[in-house]
Amino acid sequence: MTMPFAGGIDANANATLIFSLAAAVIYAFTLGMPPTLARSAAKTLAVAMLAVLAALQGGPLLLVAALALSAVGDAFLSRDGEKAFLGGLASFLIAHIVYVALFLRSGGGLRLLGAESWRGAIALAMAVFAIVMLAALWRRVGPGLRIPITVYVAAILAMGVSALTTGSIWIIGGALLFMASDGLLATEKFLVAAISPHRAWMRFAVWVLYYVAQLAITLGFLLNQASY
Repeated sequence: MTMPFAGGIDANANATLIFSLAAAVIYAFTLGMPPTLARSAAKTLAVAMLAVLAALQGGPLLLVAALALSAVGDAFLSRDGEKAFLGGLASFLIAHIVYVALFLRSGGGLRLLGAESWRGAIALAMAVFAIVMLAALWRRVGPGLRIPITVYVAAILAMGVSALTTGSIWIIGGALLFMASDGLLATEKFLVAAISPHRAWMRFAVWVLYYVAQLAITLGFLLNQASY
């Protein structure tokens, strides 16, 4: 069995990655169940173990911080209620800002968006997506959530655009999946009827897209460290 990091399946880095994947799969199979401490632990550990992996492999400190903040956000979002939602929103907001700093420091600068047309085209598509999503949410959320959600949408757009300045297709792909996950999450939470039969598959898709996004960004840095 070929492993992404040096050593066998029992090497620290590979074992940590497997632990992360196992937690992600366990959480995926408990999505339809009521919130419990075990369910919250599985969700939190999935990305927390990616932060541990990044630290073990000597990855950028900003990557470790962004993953750790995301894990805190997952812990909040694994619980019900508006306070938990706002706690998760705040954690992910800071995580996206850290990712922006990481991508801009690691990439070739915003000039790449104009120098290479495909990057600029994707950046434009990201901006359109963010504007459409914000316009849809603005009409459906309460006044107290409008400003936090606007700030969050701006942050994830900045994260996506800054990822386009890097040379890694893993990181760019991860950022795109992250945006897709957040867009689907907002749709499921605010735009779809509470009794809609689509909510079950949407929650599953949100988690899969999100976890694969974090995994892709992590591996994009750790497997190509010589480039950064």
